[in-house]
Amino acid sequence: MHRCWVPPTPYDLNRTLRVLRRGSGDPTCRLDDDGTWWRVSRTPLGPATLRITAAGDGRDIVGHAWGPGAQWALATLPVLLGADDDPDVFVPYHRVVAAAHHRHAGLRLARTGLVMETLVPTILEQRITTGSARYAWRRLLRRYGEQPPGPAPAGMRVPPPVRGWRMIPSWEWHRAGVDRARAATILRACLYAPRLEEAAAMPLPQAMARLQHIPGIGPWTAAETLQRTNGAADALTLGDLHLPAQIGYALTGRRDTTDDDMLDLLAPYADAEQRHRAARLILLGGRMPNRRTHRAPHSRIAHL
Repeated sequence: MHRCWVPPTPYDLNRTLRVLRRGSGDPTCRLDDDGTWWRVSRTPLGPATLRITAAGDGRDIVGHAWGPGAQWALATLPVLLGADDDPDVFVPYHRVVAAAHHRHAGLRLARTGLVMETLVPTILEQRITTGSARYAWRRLLRRYGEQPPGPAPAGMRVPPPVRGWRMIPSWEWHRAGVDRARAATILRACLYAPRLEEAAAMPLPQAMARLQHIPGIGPWTAAETLQRTNGAADALTLGDLHLPAQIGYALTGRRDTTDDDMLDLLAPYADAEQRHRAARLILLGGRMPNRRTHRAPHSRIAHL
């Protein structure tokens, strides 16, 4: 099955989809050297493999899908690629943001509509280095993930169903480097998976509240999840180790910025509900502090 979608111009396929990939070795999302994107998911209709390419002169985006969930994957392809996102409502209030907005005018906020698919790897990233979290994600999927349908590249895996996550023994979480607290949070989320999936269709405040009903899921995890599942332009990440310093340094040159300072700096974007988009543009185009010379205080690791 296939579908063609004509995106608005300008459009940047790689920038739009890059946030969905958990490193170059992500078993669920892969970018080939020729620019082809592969994505495997567990849709409401079953597993699906989705191949996304820019056709001809790059003006058209073509999706090919295989598996029981192929129809769902193609039906939601434009939404995944940011068709519902409207960057025209965004008004930059800082020179750094305006320059990044102009340079990356083709950026759209992707929207997967699949909460558990994003929530599990986000929980794995709590209070741990990115490399360690990505290792855990790869190991767990290679052992408990499902072989994807169709011609997916070797090594790709469909994430386990909710029952599959719940069946993973405690020692396997340990071997993947996942501590008891994060494993317990994932298992608690699995108990309420149908209710959490409903958050993909909710306004941002209600979706944030729904996810945070689960002990172990706080503002950091909820925002990082909803940025991807809902394409939420205002889901600003709070409690991050590096983001406040990065935003503060790009906009003011200060290296000691706190979450409260970051909220003040991004306040002009709050009324239009665009603070996450502003932060992402700053990361794409702003000057970043040297992490070798600046390390945020350990007490700022909220990361829940």
